[in-house]
Amino acid sequence: MLAVGIVGLPNVGKSTLFNAITKAGVEAANYPFATIDKNVGVVPVRDPRLDALADLYAKGDRRPPVVPTAVEFVDIAGLVRGASKGEGLGNQFLANIREVAAIAHVVRCFEDDDVVHVEGTVDPMRDVATIETELILADIGTLERRREKLRRSAKGDAEAAEVLARLDATLAALQEGVPARAAGTEPPAEFGLLTAKPVIYVCNVAEDDLASGNAYVRAVEAHAASEGAESVVISARIEQELSELGDEEAAEFLADLGVEEPGLDRLVAAGARALGLITFLTAGEKEVRAWTVRDGALAPEAAGAIHSDMQRGFIRAETIDWEELVRAGSMTAARAAGKVRTEGKAYRVRDGDVMHILFSV
Repeated sequence: MLAVGIVGLPNVGKSTLFNAITKAGVEAANYPFATIDKNVGVVPVRDPRLDALADLYAKGDRRPPVVPTAVEFVDIAGLVRGASKGEGLGNQFLANIREVAAIAHVVRCFEDDDVVHVEGTVDPMRDVATIETELILADIGTLERRREKLRRSAKGDAEAAEVLARLDATLAALQEGVPARAAGTEPPAEFGLLTAKPVIYVCNVAEDDLASGNAYVRAVEAHAASEGAESVVISARIEQELSELGDEEAAEFLADLGVEEPGLDRLVAAGARALGLITFLTAGEKEVRAWTVRDGALAPEAAGAIHSDMQRGFIRAETIDWEELVRAGSMTAARAAGKVRTEGKAYRVRDGDVMHILFSV
């Protein structure tokens, strides 16, 4: 499973957030390096489409079980200035972040004299720059080490020469302070560049700022927009409280705060998008289930997400958009109305497709 790494400076709320999304219920320690080892949690993606389909296939009081898809989150040790040179837990931080496919960058956007800030003052954009600079410096070191070997092999090798040119273009951008994901140079994936990973900026605010944000949030949102990244506003402390409540109590609590849905729901959904995943669905009287595949996957790959035999023996897929199925009232009615499509091996799966795979092995 692809993972999203939760990163940030110490004491920005990373561990409190992680505890909330995994319902760990453990209060984060209030000192730098509270997280020494990475922790991993698999978080279900709340998807109202599953409930709509389960209602469709319900028989009296018997409703088919719902199985959502999930996103894996990794809580990674806090980073400090100088991490690219091994300061603090820098080496461990960089090693952990290399293992994830996307980054949830938690930024402190609240004032609280009782919570120590590693830099002494609250300044979200300085904090963003600190982490981004350390990741850029680590990537520069990676490319400089790779460049010498490539430079030797590029003589008389057109393919190696092309890779070297892309490396040099990316290195030049990094040296100007531009992360690889924004450089437009398409560095080869095997370089494993940290700044090539997609980022979600998570603005951690106080309760009073949850509904409308604050000046700190707006600065981070502008930065995220400038590089085409998503941003999510949450209160990690509130999310932890919500994780300890039942659904009805949580809904009332959110309504009192003037918020429609938990920030964690938005973060999990943003995490799935950052990982480049889409969701297709299978539905019937026995089970309604969500499956994830990479955006752009063809029908046989989706079949393989269910079982390798289905991919190997794929024949075709009966496909309908979930909303059309719900509107039709049943698969039988949808077929009668001509809404169910028969798709072959070249079909590109769409988010929200309900699929029935036909295969033979």
